[in-house]
Amino acid sequence: MSKELIRLQNLCMAFDGEPVLNNINLYINDKEFLTLLGPSGCGKTTTLRIIGGFTTPTSGDVLFDGVRINDVPPNRRQINTVFQKYALFPHLNVFENVAFGLRLKRIPDPRDPSGKRTIRLSEEEIRTRVLEMLEVVSLKGFENRKPAALSGGQQQRVAIARALVNQPKVLLLDEPLGALDLKLRKDMQIELKRIQQQVGITFVYVTHDQEEALTMSDTIVVMDKGTIQQIGSPEDIYNEPKNAFVADFIGESNIIDGVMLRDKCVKLYGREFACLDSGFAENEPVDVVIRPEDIDIVPPEQGQLAGTVTSVTFKGMQYDIIVDFRGFKWLIQTTDHSPVGARIGVKIDPDGFHIMKKSAYSGQFGDYSSYSDEYDELSDADAVGADEQEDGYAE
Repeated sequence: MSKELIRLQNLCMAFDGEPVLNNINLYINDKEFLTLLGPSGCGKTTTLRIIGGFTTPTSGDVLFDGVRINDVPPNRRQINTVFQKYALFPHLNVFENVAFGLRLKRIPDPRDPSGKRTIRLSEEEIRTRVLEMLEVVSLKGFENRKPAALSGGQQQRVAIARALVNQPKVLLLDEPLGALDLKLRKDMQIELKRIQQQVGITFVYVTHDQEEALTMSDTIVVMDKGTIQQIGSPEDIYNEPKNAFVADFIGESNIIDGVMLRDKCVKLYGREFACLDSGFAENEPVDVVIRPEDIDIVPPEQGQLAGTVTSVTFKGMQYDIIVDFRGFKWLIQTTDHSPVGARIGVKIDPDGFHIMKKSAYSGQFGDYSSYSDEYDELSDADAVGADEQEDGYAE
């Protein structure tokens, strides 16, 4: 069982009277890769800064290994931080950038029984630790290069090496991949996870990019408006979102109003569908999540629903198809091409439905009508008969 390393208890934070964090409760385990995920302004960076000691919470406690550290300054915490701007010293080479913190570090003098006297690390110790860390971040042989001669990914790895060489128990990373191009960002996601596993310490990562979170994390904490919406593994967050905000923020989702008639039976568009969910009240209004990749396209007469294709976007591995069902736009991701204007049917297996309780976010997400500004949308009412307009179903 993993050992708890950090606990945030009832954290609240306000700037100029405006709440930024509202009663955050969270624990982080030793050797865990935990990601704080959410849109700009959700409070994720503020949470990270409180853990690092750069910001003091308005109320609540930060515990490290069971000890309250609210008043412990950043330089006395066993925590280091890598920011989006790497702040490398341009006049120093890679070796000296990484060694910088070690040259300032003081350790107890082993010759002093009282433990009060401190000494600096020897040059031999500094060189050994720097070279070991450069090998960990795959920069062996780059010791004499200046930052200007490095790529963005290499500069980032220098910043990570500089933070890790001091042997912290926790590394905080505040959107460190934001300045990199798409391909390099994807490569660095894998590299960061490898580094975390190799050094065997806790990483706390902040991002608004759900793909980064899904790729690297052991645990994802989804935040919005200063509160935690859901905590779980990438698989749990994606497959079992707790509300419409999480379902929309993690991947693409069609989120439709429904009624849970009884266990394993949900009503949409006036008809009943089999699902796998249970535990709701009879006839309880719910939000129904259908992921775009869980929808199969079939001829209209064979579908559970029939709709009109209003736009098609080629994405390389798949097509993103927008389909109008009675004015509500669904996104379907498929390898099958359907032209704009075509009538299609769709089938969804019972495990393709995920049922969520209504929340403050209900009705805000899941309709892809925003595509109407970019594509020439067709109204379903122009393509179907009166009986299909009534319930959205194929004959």
